[in-house]
Amino acid sequence: MIRLLLSEWLKTKRTAIRWITFCMPVIVALCIVAYLSIRSGVTSEFVYEGFFVVWTAMIIPVGAGVLSGFMIQEEELAGSFTGFLNNHISRMKLYIGKFLMLIFCLTCCTFIAILILCLGMKVVISDGGNIFLFISAALLAVVGALPVLSIHLWVSLLWGMGASIGISMGGILMAALIGATGLGGKIWMIIPWSWPVKMAMLPAVCFQTGSSTANISGSGILILELILTAFGLFIFLAGGIIWFNRWEGRELRE
Repeated sequence: MIRLLLSEWLKTKRTAIRWITFCMPVIVALCIVAYLSIRSGVTSEFVYEGFFVVWTAMIIPVGAGVLSGFMIQEEELAGSFTGFLNNHISRMKLYIGKFLMLIFCLTCCTFIAILILCLGMKVVISDGGNIFLFISAALLAVVGALPVLSIHLWVSLLWGMGASIGISMGGILMAALIGATGLGGKIWMIIPWSWPVKMAMLPAVCFQTGSSTANISGSGILILELILTAFGLFIFLAGGIIWFNRWEGRELRE
């Protein structure tokens, strides 16, 4: 599996994937820090909520669609999946290798942005913020995004990059309206794009509220969201692997 991951990483050389993974979060974080430096009265709570709403409701849906689309497009252009499918590696390992590479890219992207943001906050904000709070939220956001990554990987293989990006646009709307507002109070549990938003907001409840009742409630919601994430990941990842085992590729014109 390590060799497979290294092989997948080498495939990203001279592609937009590495630029998106390592450069985009730096630009986003520096823009936020620059904005904070010219605005007075900013608190770490304001930065926390603003950053994670934008990151989980916009960056993650678009990033999942674009990264998975680029990753699969490479295989499509390299002989219409011929070299990808016709080798000695099992289909399951091929699929999981792509999925793990998506996780790696999203994790690196998220934590690069968080580290730069936290360092910038130490300079431009008086209270400096709670780094552990931000890192906890970043980790939960990545965990909550796993089902979304599995969906986009499946869609990218099935229909291509255009479909993956198109679905990510709908994902932005669902994450913003259902995950980040009260409109989805009764249906967010069945919308995978809302899970990263909900999970990223939990550390603020668990660590910033002095009430033990709120902490217990936040812990209960966290358990529920982890169960939903695990169930969604199993359904979409297992379904994708089963489908991929029977898949014979598609024509470039599709």
